[in-house]
Amino acid sequence: MGAGKSTIGKLLAAQLGLPFADSDKVLEDRTGADIPWIFDVEGEAGFRRRESEVLGDLCNGVAQVIATGGGIVLKAENRELLKQGGFIVYLRASLDQLVERTSKNSNRPLLQVADPRAKLAEILEQREAYYAEVADLVCDTDNCTPKQAAQLVADRLAEQSAT
Repeated sequence: MGAGKSTIGKLLAAQLGLPFADSDKVLEDRTGADIPWIFDVEGEAGFRRRESEVLGDLCNGVAQVIATGGGIVLKAENRELLKQGGFIVYLRASLDQLVERTSKNSNRPLLQVADPRAKLAEILEQREAYYAEVADLVCDTDNCTPKQAAQLVADRLAEQSAT
């Protein structure tokens, strides 16, 4: 949450001439409901089930850039789909940056708590090993613009293709 997946993903897709898909946006379009509403009605388990279905559909062999929700790695089957599906980039940001970037966005159900910073720290601790497990590239986003991060990823993809 707040690492820049959607912003950097769109820039990267444009740079590579590929379609872009944001799994959260696809989920909202399919259900006709926003994510906070899905969390309210179906809980996190219902949201995660729908999220997995969307990921399965997006990992259909079509070359594209996909931005997933940060919690997609919580399920082992999602991690396997990701690893089989292509080149995976973990956009990493410090806790301070994540707090700053998410502080003005009320569309994040998991952060609607008394202490969002503590919740973000908990989420990072819970997910960090999973992100590292699936990542082909770790890109730190604290000290670079979204354009710089997209360029770094594009350069790394070009290196991979050349080998």
